[in-house]
Amino acid sequence: MARRERVMRMSVEQPLWRALTAYRVLTMLYAVGLFATAYEEFVRPWVAVGYYAVLAVWTLATLPRVANAARCTKRFLAADLTVALTGILLTPVADAHERVQAGGPTLPSIWTAGAVLAFAVKGGWRWAALASSLVAAANLVERGSPARDTVHNVILVCIASIAIGYVVEVARASERTLARALEIEAATRERERLARDIHDSVLQVLAMVQRRGAVIGGEAAELGRMAGEQEVALRTLVSGGLVPVSRVSEDAAEGAVVRAVDEQPESGPVDLRALLAPYAGARVSLAEPGAPVPLVPVAAREVAAAVGAALDNVRKHAGEQARAWILVEDEPDEVIVTVRDDGPGIPEGRLAQAEGEGRLGVALSIRGRLRDLGGSAELISVPGQGTEVELKVPKDVTTVRGKAEQR
Repeated sequence: MARRERVMRMSVEQPLWRALTAYRVLTMLYAVGLFATAYEEFVRPWVAVGYYAVLAVWTLATLPRVANAARCTKRFLAADLTVALTGILLTPVADAHERVQAGGPTLPSIWTAGAVLAFAVKGGWRWAALASSLVAAANLVERGSPARDTVHNVILVCIASIAIGYVVEVARASERTLARALEIEAATRERERLARDIHDSVLQVLAMVQRRGAVIGGEAAELGRMAGEQEVALRTLVSGGLVPVSRVSEDAAEGAVVRAVDEQPESGPVDLRALLAPYAGARVSLAEPGAPVPLVPVAAREVAAAVGAALDNVRKHAGEQARAWILVEDEPDEVIVTVRDDGPGIPEGRLAQAEGEGRLGVALSIRGRLRDLGGSAELISVPGQGTEVELKVPKDVTTVRGKAEQR
């Protein structure tokens, strides 16, 4: 079946970049508005007009630069902070000395905080601490002395930027952890699917070669012994498996990346009866509804494979002469398939012992298939009275699997 690689990106910092973009535009307009209301009080208003012209052009021209972390380079951050610091240092030149000493706003006003916050979102709290320290030094030079309101504003910007930088670092670490967990989950599901397929084919062939070789003897016995060793090794491999290392995007703005392999979706339901019909035979009876039993393709195939695994267990444990019955029930919300045999049954505790030995036929080939579809598999066995396996699968498998992925 065609399969495709599915890439999921997670980034909690992207909204911060969007907010920063809006903040820069709004605070630029705010700074220009403050100047316009106090134009007559400036001793050199042409200096302020020139600075605000540069500030407006710079802010609007560099909006793409603050769209994400990849575009917000170190060189841009340095130039952006230089624009803010220049505006602070030009304030005593353009404004009246009395206004500066009285705690009047600097030319860039609160636009400066946007430059510092860009450092925080890009590089974390250490970068934020560096940028806010430079802003603090420029404000002290502008006022000439550490006035109370200046110190208050500087501390506020410093604490806010460092806090945001720290939150961004924690969010990035959480994204990487979540990406790793999701990739492990995807790898585990894929490993279980492979284990089911291998159990349905390769492992059973190896087990048959081992048994037949022991019966025939001679060179066949040695071949059977080797097949038994390979069966054990293969069971160990599919039980453990390898989990790939989680991948992290080179672009920090895109967040952590999870890669999983999904089956290509197929259109149109499949009649489950058509997939179960080949199992009917001289010693296997099939009872099914007269109308089609529609299921999505992946669900129909998995249910049919689980039925095949149950019949394989009947032949293996109950003998070639055992009879089996398959009953298909089409309920409004689910499909129920029951496989019953007249064999000797399964001794109590045998399934748990088999799983402990790495024999995962029931755990993976039957229960695992139904669990992945949001269904269930119940096995009832009484020694001397045969075994019954009841398989239940919801009809709306797509919804069930979608909710499971969201969890």
